Amino acid sequence: MAVNTVRPQVNRPKANTLREVPKVEKPRPARPPRQKGTSLFELLDRYTKVDWFFAEGLPVRYLPKVLFLMAVTLFYIGNTHYADRTLRRIDKTKAETEDLRADYTTLKSDYMEASKQSEVARNVAPLGLMESSTPPIQVVLKKDEY
Repeated sequence: MAVNTVRPQVNRPKANTLREVPKVEKPRPARPPRQKGTSLFELLDRYTKVDWFFAEGLPVRYLPKVLFLMAVTLFYIGNTHYADRTLRRIDKTKAETEDLRADYTTLKSDYMEASKQSEVARNVAPLGLMESSTPPIQVVLKKDEY
């Protein structure tokens, strides 16, 4: 059964019947007092001496300055996180760029090797194409012939 649903009532006594009186537990014996100056807050209180600052209550006149400092601090922390995230992204992009540059160089050298005349002739030889051994001839047409 879900937590937020109504549960059926379990055998509750009627209104005019006697109810059980809850048993009261004995109070625990009090702890012996600690030695003064052994806790962290006691040490801070002893060495900081800021009781005079809060003698008349919380000084509200300093509240805007404290809130401004808190806002500046939060902005500084957020800006630091943003800068770290941006630097990680830049490093990742640099690594990808270096990989792509290496791939480009490899593919370019493979293409240059495959486009050589001797490589092309060797690759088309199984198709029955042979390299021409005679130089090409220039065809000259007269103006009125075409």
